[in-house]
Amino acid sequence: MLDIQIWFYTGCALVILGSLGTVFGPGVKDPVVRILNTEIPAVGLSLIFLTYNHTIALLTFIAATVIITLILLRAVVRLEEMGAEL
Repeated sequence: MLDIQIWFYTGCALVILGSLGTVFGPGVKDPVVRILNTEIPAVGLSLIFLTYNHTIALLTFIAATVIITLILLRAVVRLEEMGAEL
């Protein structure tokens, strides 16, 4: 029982701290670094779901990674089209 609680609370901490670090973190201008910063909350979310079901954890990690990557890459392309410097 303690093992499950460790994974759950570690996942919660990664989601909260990773999200705050991505939003309020250092002003990183490189879009690749921003994408890597969003992987930390995705791993935390996977750890939370890992306490319930392994299949849900794997699907959540894959879906969160794909969606976040698509959104951030689209935002970078749109900023470059507008002529903004990254």
